Amino acid sequence: MNMVLLGPPGAGKGTQAKVLSRDLGIPHISTGDMLRESVKNRTELGQKAQHHMAAGDLVPDELVIAIVKERLEKSDVEKGFILDGFPRTLRQAEMLDASLAGIEKGLDLVLYFKTSLDTSIARLSGRRVCEKCGANFHVKNIPTKQEGVCDYCSGKLYQRKDDSKETIKTRWSVYERDTEPLIRYYFRKGTLKEVSGDLDVDGLNRILMDIFREESLI
Repeated sequence: MNMVLLGPPGAGKGTQAKVLSRDLGIPHISTGDMLRESVKNRTELGQKAQHHMAAGDLVPDELVIAIVKERLEKSDVEKGFILDGFPRTLRQAEMLDASLAGIEKGLDLVLYFKTSLDTSIARLSGRRVCEKCGANFHVKNIPTKQEGVCDYCSGKLYQRKDDSKETIKTRWSVYERDTEPLIRYYFRKGTLKEVSGDLDVDGLNRILMDIFREESLI
């Protein structure tokens, strides 16, 4: 099963993708992870991406798509894949479709996690990250044993700048604006399913598994 997860910041895409990856036995692939892996492995595409990242520029769509295609040609995606938060624009979606057709693949399902702004703010503003090992926690949902201290390495926790309430509101508005044409695109293609990103992990997972069965994907 080949699928894309879409949704605004704080929709829970990454968390749900990890659960689905485990349950379905297919890899969870995020654009950020792919870029970092390509840079780390010093691939030709990775070095080109690093040039843009080092300059503080966005990595061009053509390069991102090439890295996505390179990742989707690996053997571990034979049974399927979960693309998390990509594509983000209509142009990226059209380029992704063309690239997938070139390697004789296609998307079976696009899941849109429709999420309220209040939920996004509650989830993201409460997130805390360990400055030493990078582990993620949440002041309410995943609290640490000792406030402000990582459970794994005793590192200091901090709040990312883009997890402040005002920044979340801006990110959310930009995402909603940029994604609207993308939602219409997948709706017309008949691959879009809308679900509530406000649900907890287990509740949403049950709904998704029902969708997979209804669509005869599992």
